[in-house]
Formats: sequence, structure tokens, C-alpha cells
Amino acid sequence: MKTHLDQHFRNGRSDLATAFILRCLGFTACSGTCAIVTPQQWCFGDKYIALRRDLIRNTSWNIVPRLGVNAFGTISGEVVNVLLITLSNGTPAPSAAINTVDVSDHDDPCSKSRALAVVALPAFRQQDQLANPDSRVTLKDSNATALLGAIAKSTEGLSAGDGDRFILKFWENAYPDGPWQFLQSAPPTTEFYSGLTDIVRWEDGRGEMAKSKGARVRGHTAWRKAGIVVAKMNNIRASVCLGGLFAKNCAVMSVRDPNHCNALYEFLQSPDCDVEVRRLDPNLNTATSVFEKIPFDLIRWHKIADEKCPGGLPEPESNDPTQWLFHGHPYETEEDAMLQVAVGRLLDYRWPAELDGKMRLSKRARGLVKECEGLLKFADDDGIVCIPSVRGEEPAAERLLALLAACDIEPQVDLDDWLRNEFFEEHCKLFHDRPFVWHIWDGRKRDGFHALVNYHRLAEGDGKGRKVLESLTYSYLGDWITRQKDEVKRGEGGAEDRLAAALELQKRLEAILAGEPPFDLFVRWKPLHEQPIGWEPDINDGVRLNIRPFLAEDLPNGRKGAGILRYKPNVKWTKDRGKEPERPKVDYPWFWNWDEKTEDFKGNKTFDGNRWNDCHYTNQTKQQAREAAEKKG
Repeated sequence: MKTHLDQHFRNGRSDLATAFILRCLGFTACSGTCAIVTPQQWCFGDKYIALRRDLIRNTSWNIVPRLGVNAFGTISGEVVNVLLITLSNGTPAPSAAINTVDVSDHDDPCSKSRALAVVALPAFRQQDQLANPDSRVTLKDSNATALLGAIAKSTEGLSAGDGDRFILKFWENAYPDGPWQFLQSAPPTTEFYSGLTDIVRWEDGRGEMAKSKGARVRGHTAWRKAGIVVAKMNNIRASVCLGGLFAKNCAVMSVRDPNHCNALYEFLQSPDCDVEVRRLDPNLNTATSVFEKIPFDLIRWHKIADEKCPGGLPEPESNDPTQWLFHGHPYETEEDAMLQVAVGRLLDYRWPAELDGKMRLSKRARGLVKECEGLLKFADDDGIVCIPSVRGEEPAAERLLALLAACDIEPQVDLDDWLRNEFFEEHCKLFHDRPFVWHIWDGRKRDGFHALVNYHRLAEGDGKGRKVLESLTYSYLGDWITRQKDEVKRGEGGAEDRLAAALELQKRLEAILAGEPPFDLFVRWKPLHEQPIGWEPDINDGVRLNIRPFLAEDLPNGRKGAGILRYKPNVKWTKDRGKEPERPKVDYPWFWNWDEKTEDFKGNKTFDGNRWNDCHYTNQTKQQAREAAEKKG
């Protein structure tokens, strides 16, 4: 088929749809006409330039209605983006016009059909389409305005190939250094500084990600340059580029003259930009190259920028705790996140801007970072804060209230009730279901054992994380259990039930320490002989994998699927996207023909490379693999 298209439909060989257009024209005599329903990608895609120029020069475009998505009742989804076109064979006259109508903004086939019958058909000079960038068919009159590419270069960012392995949220790691580096992503909203949640396992460009066949390391030319980051999906959204690594889901417009950044930002975040982009590329995911081809009036946008930001773009800062520029002060936080930030500080979490004195920040943000030093005295020493009083420590609500008072914040909720019943769910939702404070409980809402634990302490290396879990299990919970036993002896009401609940929790914590399935840790990218035995977490593996043992078995009165946690974060362990290159079966048996339905291996004979995460191996199996590797090594 490919050979046939190359020989007979060369300009349309990119896909069958475009070859079909040329074949239909071949059925018509000179001046004969054909009417075609076709995907509209060829009107603006980069690989169809020769086809567009050929058709504009050698056929007459009579009527071209753009239907857009959802044009057919029998085809669901938004994957088919179509237009209707009637083409006549023969060289068009210099004055030939295209009659067009755009009903792509109508939501369903019926409304599109009604619109086609009543809307006017504006006409545009056909030959003017050749003057558009790459001869893109915009169905508008040619505009001689200078293009954005005259002042800025559009660059695509890197793709990790295995994002679940190589990309984390910055709060999943104590501080992104060593192998990790900040990764700017598509801004979710248009703000001066946004899209600053991710870190990537970069390892100076010499690590596993850079060597991976699935990774695409791009964007070098825009690193350390001034520019604007643009989200490419759906509506255009813009933020200031910080000059570091950036992801594929955005494009960076790096300017040749930094003085143009302010004007560029104002244009890219304006509705005018979105209109011009969709005129050149109606796809939901805009091609990176399109941004350079947008008409741009530099003088006009400099005037607008000077009116809105006469001092230029502001220096970096953020009041959003999910951005690494966040200063860390609860009082100067978005209102719905004040208490979350305060709890993080109570558990001794500090934001990257606090830990990096060289990070570029505004004077205001740097001043707030300085103020945070006065809050360090409220941070817990070992990363465990119990909501009831345990081991002689004050209840969490009282400790939190003291911290809030130092920040001049007066809580509007009952702190004890909020900590017990609402905090962890809100925490998971705010921090993208990758919580850095874990709420561990025994299933009793009002009178049970509840502990908030700093994940970074719990996942610390060199056996330190195991000691934290042992302290929680035997020291804190042990103290609570002793108290309940004493109350049972004294005949206090509810003591027996509280004791039973605490013992159930302790049993599960001990199972996590031991690490036998289903309480084991499993990391699909590590060979069998490097798999953890017992609670041996690696913080570089991320919250998603390390939290699994805590969700393994529900408490009698706990939440379904949440294990010993107060709320179930939305975590997926089934199969990640992508395939692995072939690996030895002795080291990576889970890549060899795993059956999703039976949750077993179909003979272990065929390598399929599927990225399964919910696999379980006994400690004996892991130990045998370690011993075998030691003998071999």
C-alpha cells in the first residue's frame, strides 16, 4: 500500500484520506467536480504542505464547510474533525474565490445541519491561501502582518518516555537535588508563574531517562533563555518561563530580545492569540511550530504591556503551595490552603524556596521565606504528630492552634474535628493524590488512635524510615494500647473497643514492617534482587508505589480501599502506559506475559513488556534473588 501511494499519489501519500482526495480528482475530467467528506488535518498539518499548494494552484475550491468534531451521530467522541469540500479540476482563475462556512462551534449534527442551511457563505480569494505560513488553509483573507517567529523561537519540551517512573511532584521528594531537577509544565491557568509542580529524574542528562529509547530529550535551545511557556492543549494558557527544563505538554517561546517578554506574555494570554492559533491549527493539541507563524503586531502589544505592567514582568513568586516558588508562610497562602500549609509546617515539611537561598524570588517572597524561620520551633522533631495526646505530647489541635496564632490566623473550624475527619481528604486533593503527610488511624472517628506522619521521614533511606515506622508501631501506638489496657482493667466504657481497634492497626503496621504480600513494596523498574524486603522504601520511587502497603487491607471500620489511611488517594497500580525493552526474565519476570484477568503469568514464555505495578513477591523469593545475584556478581 505504501509503495502504491508513493508511485501514484505522491503528494497525498501521508495517509489514505489525502490519497483518496487525489484519487477522486482522478475520476473527474477537466472542469469535473467531486465532493468529499475528509478530515481537515491536511489543511494545516506540516506534512501536507506540498498537497495544499498543489490543490490551491491546480483545482478550484468551490464550497468548503467546516464541520469540526461531533459531526456524525453514529461516531462518538471528538476524534473525527472533518470538513466538506467540493473541488473542480483545472487551473483556477487568479480571482477565484472560496465560499466557506464554519459550523465547528455547534455541538451536534442537528445544530450543524441547521446552521449550514441558514448561515451566509463569505468568500475569500483562493490564491491568497498560498501567502499564509506553509500555505495553511485558513479560509481568511491574507494578512501581511509580521509573524511571531520574527521575535521568538518556538521549542518543544522533553518527553520522559516513562513519566510514572521519571517524573514526580516536587513535594514527593524532601528537596529536588542530586538526580532530580525542576520541570516546568503546561500552566493549568494563565498566571505569571504557573505549571511549577513537577520534578524530573534528570541525572545531568546521563541517567536512565536520557538513555531510554522512549524518551525524547528536547528543548536545549530554550534552556537558560528568557521566554514564555504556552500550554498547547485546548485553550492557550501562558506563564513566564524560568529557563530550566520543560515538558512536552507545553511550548516555550524564547525571545531574542528579553525586552519583548512583557509584550509576548500579554499577547499569548489574550483571546486574540487563541483565535489566531485555531485559525492556523484547529487541533485540540496545537503543533509547536504553529506559534511562530501567528501574525503579531509588536508595537501594539508593547503598548498594551506597558499599560498593564509598566515595570515589566514581576519577579517570581507564588501563594500556591503546589508551586515550588511558594514561600511557605501560611498567612500569605491561598485561603483554602492555609490550614494545609500549617499542618505541613507542623510536620516539619519545608518548601523548596525555603531550602534554596539562590532560587530566584521576588523581594516579597524572599521576605516571607525569612519570616518562616520563626515558625521552625513549632515543627515536630520526629515527623509523627498524634491527634489525641500520646506519650505525653500535646494533642495535634493544640499544637496547630499555637502555630496558627504565631501566623495571626484565627481558624474558622474545630481543629480537632477537622484533623480527624477532613484534613487528609483535602490534603490528597490539593496535592494531586500524592500526599506528603499521611493520616494513619484505627478506624474510630472520635475516640480512636490517629497519627499524622511526615512521608519524607517515613521513606528516608539507610533504615531511618523503618525506625520511624517502628516508633509509630511500638512507641506511639504501643503507648496508646497500654493506656487502653489500663482503662479496660478499670472498666471504663468503650475501652475494650478502642483496644481492639488499636490492636488491629498494630497488626497491619507490623505486617508492613515484615513486607509479606499484600503488604510488600514492588517497583517494576528494579530487578527482582533489588526489590525491597520489608519496609525498605526508596523516596525516589515516589508516593504512588510507597503508599501501597498502607492501602493493602482495610480496617474493620475504615474506609473501603483506604487500608489504614483515613482517606483513599486516587492511585492506580494496574498497568502504566508504554512498553519496556526486552529484559532478562530472571530479573524482571513481571514483563513476561502477565495475564490481567487471571493475575498470573501465562507460562512465562513470552516477553510482552507490559508495565504492571500491582505484582507481589514473597520475601523468600526476593532473598533468593539477592543471593543468586551476589553469587553471580
